[in-house]
Amino acid sequence: MYSKGLYYITVWMCCLILISACHSKRKATKTETKLPTAEVKNDSRALLSLKTGIPEKDMGNKKLFHFIGEWYGVPYKFGGCEKNGVDCSCFANLLFKDVYGVKLERSSRDIYKMCDKIKTGELKEGDFVFFKMNSKDITHVGVYLSNNKFVHASTSKGVMVNDLNDTYYKKYFYSAGRLKR
Repeated sequence: MYSKGLYYITVWMCCLILISACHSKRKATKTETKLPTAEVKNDSRALLSLKTGIPEKDMGNKKLFHFIGEWYGVPYKFGGCEKNGVDCSCFANLLFKDVYGVKLERSSRDIYKMCDKIKTGELKEGDFVFFKMNSKDITHVGVYLSNNKFVHASTSKGVMVNDLNDTYYKKYFYSAGRLKR
């Protein structure tokens, strides 16, 4: 079949391919995100600012942003209400209970019923944003922060902060609401 020489050359070529495939000679460019410095890693507000894109100066409610920092990145789980998995309405419930001392209804549709409809230009920290994602009913809720940013439990990436102007969220946005007093 194969001669020993051909066998060794084939093995040697395979090793070279494997070694070169695992090594990149590409240098970092100026547009790539740099890793946080040690100071940022030890400052939860600075790290949350990097993750969310919200400037630290706009993080007024310390209790709110501490809560977000504690839950940021928790995976999505339909019907979940724990740090091993949470859905959007439970996340909104936990946030409101912990930060504002208010108990909400369990579903996004029922939370919507607890609210007065407001214009997006009137949104303030703690208001709600509601979405109809491929449905005639409200299927998703987030809590507004500032500068068009809202926090929610995304089905794809878990608890995170997004912008209402993102194409995806603009497409499915339904309404903004404020709890009835």
